Amino acid sequence: MLAMALATPPDLSDTDVPVQPLARTYPRGLFIEPHEHVWGQLLYAMSGVMWVETPHEALVVPPQRAVWLPPGVPHGIRVVSDLQMRNIYLRPALAATLDQTVQVIEVGGLLRELIVGLVGQGDSGDPAYYEALVGLALLELKRARRSQLKIPMPDDSDRRLMNLCQAVMAAPSLEIPFEQHAENAGASVRTLARLFKDSLGMGFAEWRRQVQLATAVAELIQGVAVSVIARELGYSPSSFSDMFRRELGIAPSQFIVEQD
Repeated sequence: MLAMALATPPDLSDTDVPVQPLARTYPRGLFIEPHEHVWGQLLYAMSGVMWVETPHEALVVPPQRAVWLPPGVPHGIRVVSDLQMRNIYLRPALAATLDQTVQVIEVGGLLRELIVGLVGQGDSGDPAYYEALVGLALLELKRARRSQLKIPMPDDSDRRLMNLCQAVMAAPSLEIPFEQHAENAGASVRTLARLFKDSLGMGFAEWRRQVQLATAVAELIQGVAVSVIARELGYSPSSFSDMFRRELGIAPSQFIVEQD
């Protein structure tokens, strides 16, 4: 894991401008430690994959997805693969017109071009054209489909549970037994199982399966073969397809078609 870093946003003191764009490239393994902004923030992965961690959930963000963070939401970012990120900060008055909860947004072709155009142009071009881009981007954000693949996360009251969850997210394989996770976390199996139920409302196996599904969806979107994804997660191709269909109601191959 690379050393932790704190993201440096643009100057958010000028509330006369509607948005502030930011382009960043981050290497695999980087962790941007938790922070928050007084503006709303849209994080879009042009390429690469990241996990965005908030106090109550973790969201996997591959290309064709973005995360909307209302003002004041603490969040950290774990870079899974080399990442080209495009951010749009929205002043509080504009952010108030969008969702007041964290959302994973499916980025279609038009929204993608609007995000890229806003970041590329900044506010240095024709003000009327720039304002029109902002208005259209807001309309697209409001109508874009929301993804339901959110992973519940524990709070910081017990670092053993948080450390385990972060370890699974870093390597969501079936090959690491719960007993080994408990030993690594410095807790008994019974204690860790109770912490999962009390904090997350589900058992370890169910929670890990959600992480695996989110990971699989991210890789499917990037064009990774189903057989490769299944092997990486410790499944046979048939058992992976069965699990995917059981949890999401659709086969991996059908999911790929729906994304095209």
